[in-house]
Amino acid sequence: MTSPLPAFAAIVVAAGSGSRAGGGKQWRLLGGKPVIRWSVEALLAAGAEDLVVVVSPGSGAEAGDALAGLTGWRLATGGAARADSVRNGLSVLGGPGERPVLVHDAARPMLDAAVIRRTLEALAEADGALPALPVADSLRRASDGLMDRAVERDGLWRAQTPQAFRFGTITDAYAGWPANESATDEATVVQRAGGRVRLVEGDPRLMKLTYPEDFAMAEALLPRQTRVGQGFDAHRWGPGASVWLCGVEIAHDQTLIGHSDADAGLHALTDALLGAMGDGDIGDHFPPTDPQWKGASSDRFLIHAVERLHARGGRLVNVDVTLICERPKVKPHRQAMRERLAALLSLPLDAVSVKATTTEAMGFTGRGEGLAAQAVATIDLPL
Repeated sequence: MTSPLPAFAAIVVAAGSGSRAGGGKQWRLLGGKPVIRWSVEALLAAGAEDLVVVVSPGSGAEAGDALAGLTGWRLATGGAARADSVRNGLSVLGGPGERPVLVHDAARPMLDAAVIRRTLEALAEADGALPALPVADSLRRASDGLMDRAVERDGLWRAQTPQAFRFGTITDAYAGWPANESATDEATVVQRAGGRVRLVEGDPRLMKLTYPEDFAMAEALLPRQTRVGQGFDAHRWGPGASVWLCGVEIAHDQTLIGHSDADAGLHALTDALLGAMGDGDIGDHFPPTDPQWKGASSDRFLIHAVERLHARGGRLVNVDVTLICERPKVKPHRQAMRERLAALLSLPLDAVSVKATTTEAMGFTGRGEGLAAQAVATIDLPL
């Protein structure tokens, strides 16, 4: 049985400009959540009894939005350099001196409970601790773009965060740090003050988001789950000259009757998407009693469902729609329907299927009283 962690506090440093990543990387979405929220949630879930988030001046509102709904954290204002931001966070946090404090960069969102545990437990035998990974790649020095010489990699480690210290240890070490020098990280400060810093096993997923391409890599590393949703819709026939099916208008001697444009294919597909997310149904989002949706184009409903999926960091994998009717004939229009759905959903054409069938003259569709549609959508979502 795993022993409980000691009581600890934490500082999440999020005061940098993130210019190399395009600016404001701590507020950008990763897996449907702001980058900073991943670290704060991980530390709170691990049992942080007090957590200070350090942001740049004037960024308090952004932090409040990014961390909405979370409790147990408070703000501190960052300084000109990272060391100044950490000092400010320590000042807001306060003692007691023996309390363990984790200092973590918000730009490392893939924080795992096991890393937190290893780092804290290492304080039992050292003045500081940090997760690190051995350097696996061969290293070269270069001059003017040309290789100069190889660098021996034995004994070289890639430092990560969170870094752990007793509150008194890190504050005393910073107090003795020369004002005219820049501190690379807190482990350097403590070591300079004579402290022993232990390296513990890091995590390859605990990468730092520095450049725009790092976000694509981080998205690929997120644990995800595949979900499937299904939808069904039916509308009766009435007087008219055309019918909308899967976003395509087809000339016909009747039309489908409904509050909106009665596109049964898009309605079934919208419900399939919402169902896969566990996000209600089309009637919850667009009530038929609301006059603003009278005659509305149903592609608005489908786009709304896709936007909700993307807001949660989800991805649409494929869709499959079956139209059930005696007429009109769907086959001549099927390719146009697939192309329209692919455009609406930003999917490749081979991820979109539209089929048609009849009920052999049985039931309400067989008698020509109405048309039905069923749809299946496959998505994946971050865990």
